[in-house]
Amino acid sequence: MDEEIQFYLNDAEESMGKAVAHVSVEMARIRAGKASPAMLDSLKVDYYGTPTPLSQVANVSAPDARSLHIKPWEKNMVAEIVKAIRNSDLGLNPMSDADGVRLNIPPMTEERRRDLVKQAKNESEAGKVRVRSIRKDVN
Repeated sequence: MDEEIQFYLNDAEESMGKAVAHVSVEMARIRAGKASPAMLDSLKVDYYGTPTPLSQVANVSAPDARSLHIKPWEKNMVAEIVKAIRNSDLGLNPMSDADGVRLNIPPMTEERRRDLVKQAKNESEAGKVRVRSIRKDVN
């Protein structure tokens, strides 16, 4: 009997860990006033006809708090990266330069702050619901 209980507890712990990790990833994507390479984690770039994560075709760095620099490993990817950023819902305006793409992060407006707070609340609530659901299933 103890073995069966331990199995369910281990399964629940693993599932809850995944739920918490997912919320952490989603929270990192929320732009909190300063530039973070994690903002671009979900961005897919067309790499020879295949949607590929930006991190697999370029190096993303934050030289200062208000800008990101994307340095592709292949020079011909600059146009595709610019196109992917413009087509995304990030609200950023990419600028091509000699060795990659530069993104200037505009200061947040009050309306954008409210939207981000709402998004953070929704993500945290979804995580809580997942954990409650897992606890309920184990019982």
